[in-house]
Amino acid sequence: MNRLQFFSPVRLSRGHGHPVEEIDSVADAMVFLREWPKGRRGPVYRCALNCCTAAMASQMSAEEARKSFAGFARITGLLVDGGPSPVVAERRGTMRHAS
Repeated sequence: MNRLQFFSPVRLSRGHGHPVEEIDSVADAMVFLREWPKGRRGPVYRCALNCCTAAMASQMSAEEARKSFAGFARITGLLVDGGPSPVVAERRGTMRHAS
């Protein structure tokens, strides 16, 4: 697995009639952020961009950058919530195991 690959993609929707887009790496997140309208670039945007830039420079993990990007997507109303990733659920102790 590439060190810049996310464990699970961030799923985005730009609204009705648009397909769900999956961002599955720091590089994909950077492309998305660079295309974001300049007039809508606030502090949450800058945080996500800074985290992705740090991950590209090996100063932060891809999963830390993913969390920041997912937060940006949630705040902007783009995030399609499929529930927590299995890794997050397992860390929280909420992972359901078949018995």
